[in-house]
Amino acid sequence: MTQTLSQVRYVNKAFWRNPASAFFSFAFPLIFLVIFTSLLGHFTVRIGARTINYSTYYVAAMAAFAVITVCYNNIAIGITTQRDTGVLKRVNGTPLPSVSFLAARMLHALLVAVLLVAITAGFGRVFYGAAIPSGMSLLRLLAVLMVGAAAFCALGLAVTAAIPNADAAAAIVNITILPLLFLSGVFIPLGNNAPSWIIWVARVFPVKHFADGMRAGFLGTSFDWVDLLVVAAWGAAGLLLAVRFFRWEPRIG
Repeated sequence: MTQTLSQVRYVNKAFWRNPASAFFSFAFPLIFLVIFTSLLGHFTVRIGARTINYSTYYVAAMAAFAVITVCYNNIAIGITTQRDTGVLKRVNGTPLPSVSFLAARMLHALLVAVLLVAITAGFGRVFYGAAIPSGMSLLRLLAVLMVGAAAFCALGLAVTAAIPNADAAAAIVNITILPLLFLSGVFIPLGNNAPSWIIWVARVFPVKHFADGMRAGFLGTSFDWVDLLVVAAWGAAGLLLAVRFFRWEPRIG
């Protein structure tokens, strides 16, 4: 535990000492939030029995998007790059336990994800009048956030096994997550009239369940614990795959 916490401090220092990367990690979801609300903010969507303005809808959606980006995209691309540059091989040859190194990356991603959600919520409150979760809604939101962040970190580690080299990392990561963001109602709201086949496909994967859980916390829509269980199951599967197929050395040939 001591070594893990020490490694978290190191990862955190490395993150903030790259100000351009840190700035755009936080600015990216806010830019999307401004763009979507500027284009579509005057529309409304009906979810269950509630009619929700797009501007407040996108606050919850971009909070979910921020968590997925920092925990799935950044972990997968960052770890693949470190593997190809030989960093992982060198780390694996030090006394630092492998578990501590990987756990530190996941814990740091979780901390950044929490900070991103707080910034997005504050931005939405100031500029779009979005409600800040409180009481049981806040507790459920925190549960979804913690489980979701851990699950997408595990999936990010797992997908590195399918990435042959750092040059292919961004393309593979994006093709595995971007379609699901659209199908799960993150970029385009899915109301009661959404095509059934889209809903069916989206329910197979964790993005929709995570986005629904985040939306319930922010917007007060119905919360289903099954969403949390599905996300946790995907996270457990990702962890098992990462343990089995994770590589510390670059692929030869």
